[in-house]
Amino acid sequence: MTFKKYAFLALAIAMITVPVFAKAGQTLVVYSSVDEVNAKKIFDAFTAQTGITVQFVQLSSGPAYARIKAESANPQADVWFGAPSENHIVAKEDKLTVAYKGPNFDKLGKEFKDPDGYWRSFYMNPMAFAVNKEVLTRMGAPKPMSWADLLNPAYKGQIQMPSPQSSGTAYNVVASLVVLMGEDKAFDYMKKLAPNIQTYTSSGTAPSKAVQVGQCAIALQFTPAFFEAIDKGFPVEVIFPKEGVWFEAPAVSILKGARNLEEAKTLVDWLSSVQGQKVYTDQKTYFYPVIAGVPLGPGMPAFESLKTIDVDVIWAGEQKKRLVGRWVNEVLSAK
Repeated sequence: MTFKKYAFLALAIAMITVPVFAKAGQTLVVYSSVDEVNAKKIFDAFTAQTGITVQFVQLSSGPAYARIKAESANPQADVWFGAPSENHIVAKEDKLTVAYKGPNFDKLGKEFKDPDGYWRSFYMNPMAFAVNKEVLTRMGAPKPMSWADLLNPAYKGQIQMPSPQSSGTAYNVVASLVVLMGEDKAFDYMKKLAPNIQTYTSSGTAPSKAVQVGQCAIALQFTPAFFEAIDKGFPVEVIFPKEGVWFEAPAVSILKGARNLEEAKTLVDWLSSVQGQKVYTDQKTYFYPVIAGVPLGPGMPAFESLKTIDVDVIWAGEQKKRLVGRWVNEVLSAK
């Protein structure tokens, strides 16, 4: 499909999805890369506190970016909400977003914002394994406690993780392993892991659904859905690998040409406020706040207690296209 045809198709879909009666000053149009359930919780709270109605379309980070780029000459949304910050760095580089700081910008640590104000993170979550304890018991297999443990042949065809082709979650894994091991060793590791992968999912949250019902023994993704599954009584345990993990810090950007610019600024300000951050715990999103002093959800260990890998998000954003391309050529082909 040519780029021109893709742009026309994306525009047609957007016209169907976004109500034609939406009016500037009353409605904010958002492309959301946050899962649909939690996005609705956050937007409902935002509407209740501000009176601004949000119409949102849920898209994983890859499809969201492609759609935003295809529509750049005639934007159909005001805000890109979610997707790890390195995706927003790419959007900034491609001149798809605009700078805005506002009153709460200085409250955020430097790791959670673009210095020029093009994007800011509004929550964070660590990467982790989740295991279905009943499935592992039936298999007679041990719990994996490290990245190295995942290579155990006992897990052949029993691990689900997302694909970095479509998921920012999976790119977080790729980039963090490159920093942890060095690039060539990381790709060698991922090729060795491929036989144990049951499937590379298109969605960043699909593995959690599979592990909680026993479709696979091990899932690899960010933690919110894992903590939710435990809260609902599924036989799931969260394990943080001993070598360390990176964490996602999903960001929000205002799109260039936004038709509802003031409403977009209001959302960005609200997400960086204590009122907005408290919604994560009040509504059981299991997200970690980015402002100190906001309480955590049940069962969530303090973020400071986790061993994390220090990954430069600017570097990660700059290297994304190249590293994903290498993953497709070397790792996916091994699978």
